[in-house]
Amino acid sequence: MRTPALFRRKCWPFLAAGLLAVAGCSDSSEPGEEPGPGTDGPGVTPGEGSECLGAKFLTTLGKSTLLVGAQMEEETSAKAPFDVRYLYIAAGVFDSKDACQSCTSGCSSGGTSCANGGCNWWGCWQDVSEAPGAYVRDFIKATQAKGQLPFLTYYEAFQASGYTEGEEQLKALNDAAFLGRYLADWRFLLKQVGQEKVLLQIEPDMWAYLQFFPKDGRAQSTAVAVKAANPTDCGSQENNAAGLGKCMIAMVRKYAPNAKVGLHASAWATKTDVSGNTDPSFDVASEANKVADFLLSVGAGDTDFVTVEASDRDAGWYQETQGKAGWWDPENRQLPHFHQAFTWAKAVSTRLNKPHLWWQLPVGHMGLPNEEKKWRDNRVDYFLTHPGEVAAAGGVGMLFGAGNYEQTTPETDGGNLVKRVKAYKDAGGQAACVKN
Repeated sequence: MRTPALFRRKCWPFLAAGLLAVAGCSDSSEPGEEPGPGTDGPGVTPGEGSECLGAKFLTTLGKSTLLVGAQMEEETSAKAPFDVRYLYIAAGVFDSKDACQSCTSGCSSGGTSCANGGCNWWGCWQDVSEAPGAYVRDFIKATQAKGQLPFLTYYEAFQASGYTEGEEQLKALNDAAFLGRYLADWRFLLKQVGQEKVLLQIEPDMWAYLQFFPKDGRAQSTAVAVKAANPTDCGSQENNAAGLGKCMIAMVRKYAPNAKVGLHASAWATKTDVSGNTDPSFDVASEANKVADFLLSVGAGDTDFVTVEASDRDAGWYQETQGKAGWWDPENRQLPHFHQAFTWAKAVSTRLNKPHLWWQLPVGHMGLPNEEKKWRDNRVDYFLTHPGEVAAAGGVGMLFGAGNYEQTTPETDGGNLVKRVKAYKDAGGQAACVKN
């Protein structure tokens, strides 16, 4: 990112689909071609040993090489050997104190009945004659049927709060009535996951806002009505952001014991956006440690992984529509560049003692015309031709997807992502542990 990463909207699931640097910089090979000179190429850095965070995590998923995945439509997911398919859970929650038992009887969200399939609650985004939650249950089944791992991004706190994104939305967390419905919705989602092996990402952005806005940057400085909202699952937790994070993670272990769960680390949470830093003397690792320490205070020590991201939108979109720089130099000579981003991500992983997953990486490439849903970016081509660098930093996967409905998607990129994933897989993939 980026613009100030604050106040940016994520892509709503029903728009995203599926189921139901400087201007002019370029990569070292053309979009869709095999890796060119100067890249490490898929799989060319051999793995060595298995005693590293990444290898251990991947083994629990039945994998041995870095994951590749995307937010994509059903048809696209079958065009390449993707490891992961992800889905947003974002919009509203039910109006009742607990999850609706039927979409057609007494179920509403934001005052709108779910009986005709037009409400904002994700639990009824389906044939309303089916039991609530089929939207998620069917996604899990369809994804697993292709041998892929389902990944769910839970992004409800802002969308359901009714407040402006950022500092304002945090007020809803201290409203026991709202938070009670929110945590009941989280419980309902986890029950749809049940015993399945699913990756869960909790509230990207929210943890960053909780660090960004308090003057002291501490989780304990934001009041959250944790105990009153959910005495069953959260009765022993503190009434602040630390208690909220720990409760939501503990709920995963209770209701979805085979799931893997992670929080999101934002490069801008400290009020300094490291992803856009141009000062070569800046202490990137120290800034990363501040983010990691905050996440530890909200329970990250009990998670399985952490997610990180490059940008919520294509660099070409920022350049053409906002007049702002969003490029990373692929030659790693001029800041901001990829090596700086990997240094930051590695420091976060090291401090947390958790591997990281790159999530919502922009899908654009340099052969696109810089117009609606076809914007230029160099992240797909760089990440999938430098997987050794990703692994060396403690990364275990690369998930691509649009962060906004105007962005490039795997369906509008001319097939570049599919070609790159095929090339990565055909070369054998990248082991998680590499020689340094």
